Amino acid sequence: MEPLHADAPLAAVTTTVASAEDARRLAQAVLAQRLAACVQIEAVVSHYRWQGALHEDTEHRLVCKTVPGAVPALLGLLRAMHPYELPELVVQPLQASARYADWVRQECGAA
Repeated sequence: MEPLHADAPLAAVTTTVASAEDARRLAQAVLAQRLAACVQIEAVVSHYRWQGALHEDTEHRLVCKTVPGAVPALLGLLRAMHPYELPELVVQPLQASARYADWVRQECGAA
């Protein structure tokens, strides 16, 4: 197995939206601006409290694989285009194989 590339960290930026159409729209905008190398979309069921009531809704989670330097612009784009009043915007540091990290950096224009 290829070792993780700890000296070239990546980031995962996660958000959720209500519809597959909104998820595709956000993913395409992120990729068009080279703010992420990959955006994964999956259906999830979210349980949460909002405005004093409990909710259970099907949502679409987007996970954007990017470089740390692109995170501020990526968050700005997601905030500007997001349909929610209060979107989930979570950033997590990632370690990846050297080849995958190199690919992400290349696709984000950070090679």
